[in-house]
Amino acid sequence: MNAPAFAIGSIPMTVATGRCKLVNIRQRTLLVAKLRTLWVLGVFVLVAIGAFTRIGYLGATGATTHRGELGASLVPDRGEIVDRNGVALARDFRVYSLWFNPEAMTEGAPLIHSPEEIADGLLRIFPDLDRREVLEQLASGKPGYLRRSILPEEANRVHALGEPALEYPRETTRFYPQGSLAAHVLGYVDSDGKGHIGMEQVFNKQLTGMDGRTHPSVLSIDFRVQSALEDELSKAMTLSQAKGAGGVVLDVDTGEVLALASLPSFDPNHVQPEDMMVSDAEARQGEVPRGFNRVTNQVYELGSTFKPITVAAALDAGTITDLGRRWPATPLHVGRFTIHDDHSYGSTLNAPQALIHSSNIVMSEIADELGGVRLKKTMESLGMNERPSVELPARGFPIWPTGKWPRLRTMTVSYGHGIAVTPMHLASAYAALVNGGIWRPATLEKLDPSEVPAGRRVFTAATSARIRQLLRMIVKFGTGRKAAAPGFRIGGKTGSAEKPGVGGYRRHALITTFAAAFPMDRPRYVVVAMMDEPQGTPATSYQRTAAWNAAPAIGRLVPRIGPLLGIMPDETRDIDISDLKPLIPQEVSEE
Repeated sequence: MNAPAFAIGSIPMTVATGRCKLVNIRQRTLLVAKLRTLWVLGVFVLVAIGAFTRIGYLGATGATTHRGELGASLVPDRGEIVDRNGVALARDFRVYSLWFNPEAMTEGAPLIHSPEEIADGLLRIFPDLDRREVLEQLASGKPGYLRRSILPEEANRVHALGEPALEYPRETTRFYPQGSLAAHVLGYVDSDGKGHIGMEQVFNKQLTGMDGRTHPSVLSIDFRVQSALEDELSKAMTLSQAKGAGGVVLDVDTGEVLALASLPSFDPNHVQPEDMMVSDAEARQGEVPRGFNRVTNQVYELGSTFKPITVAAALDAGTITDLGRRWPATPLHVGRFTIHDDHSYGSTLNAPQALIHSSNIVMSEIADELGGVRLKKTMESLGMNERPSVELPARGFPIWPTGKWPRLRTMTVSYGHGIAVTPMHLASAYAALVNGGIWRPATLEKLDPSEVPAGRRVFTAATSARIRQLLRMIVKFGTGRKAAAPGFRIGGKTGSAEKPGVGGYRRHALITTFAAAFPMDRPRYVVVAMMDEPQGTPATSYQRTAAWNAAPAIGRLVPRIGPLLGIMPDETRDIDISDLKPLIPQEVSEE
């Protein structure tokens, strides 16, 4: 009997081996799946750790992430400039431009219509175009701009002319929403995207960097105060028929400039060549272009506004210990030079009366006792011997006599002649006079409280307190009466000085200035207004001095800006001047 093909015991053995192989394959599959899951989880953990590490680093350091090309394309080419309250003063704006492309037609002549027809059609859309220049450009066959910054409706009208060579590409331009407001502070941007003359030039690198393009640059300027200052200066120019004006509003405790204006101004949206230059003949006549900043770039002899500085220096030095002391008020002869006053105020005057009546004679005698060394040191401590400390690139260098000041120089400087500085110098000096005696640099950047500079002490706190009384008395009883605004407790000093010219001073050309602070019981702001060559008109009672043009401008301005700055009129408050009133009995009786 033949044996079976398979032994009885071989069948189970074969089946067991197959099952073992299947089990091994299943285990390996599960192991691979688990390993893959672990790898995926590990990658997620590493990504999470990296993300949390990055977030922690950015939170701790304040660093910003790098923007790629897509991010860069979503932000403007140039950053925004805003005022201290976030009001836009300068920003990029998408516009159309009118471009002549002679290669628009691939075949035949570059133009479908004649150059004359095209020029006439464009003139109907843009009446201020120069027809001759347009014809020359069209005839030349050279591509170029026919006009920049056109409106969409103007682009549609150009399209309706049916001329393929006239194109209107979309471009970015710099736009100033407030027009000419604060033009000398902002400056302008040229066709190449470069800033000029103002903070556009100062911030040029910042505004074109990624951080500056995504975060606005904040100025110390207050749009509302700036608007009021320009309006009142313009009104004062009109009333006095002055050829120019300038003004500044300054925070006495921080040095921040709330407003700065130079008139006549220009529109940074449409800068013309004549805005930035004058002819040789005009320059010889003392004319300056509209883009010239009278507040920071032009130096003047600012006249009697220097007298409170002289008195403060004498009080600090101890050469004045008694404000009731009297000095001779008759014409003073120094060599071949005679110092005199515009009017006779009696045979003698004390220091308060000398300030109230603006006596050159008594101020010269006070300075003579003080001495040139000490007066010069005070002026240097106030920064009068260097360019004004503000960020603008246009900063005039003072006319400053070096070396030891002779006696006559010391006397003339005491009443604002012999040195020439900018109105910005004067504003910073008056801030030191009234804020407790600390000089700080002016700034056009908004400061956090922690960023306010410590400054340097020029006057003692006691001297500053006395000067506040004297400045208030000038407005109540003296040449500054027309600056009085009920409830705002203004104090200040007038100054009128002849402009120098070829061969000496021009007696019929004045620079008039009023430097003020308010409220004098707790000064917060200095305000300076300057008029260039004002005339005697019916509106100024035919007077040309600061008491009749610059001082009234401040009297109108302060009630407008005070409430905006949190200072409300209060006629129940004022600085106490009762201890000084007995020194000026005649002036008080005339009030």
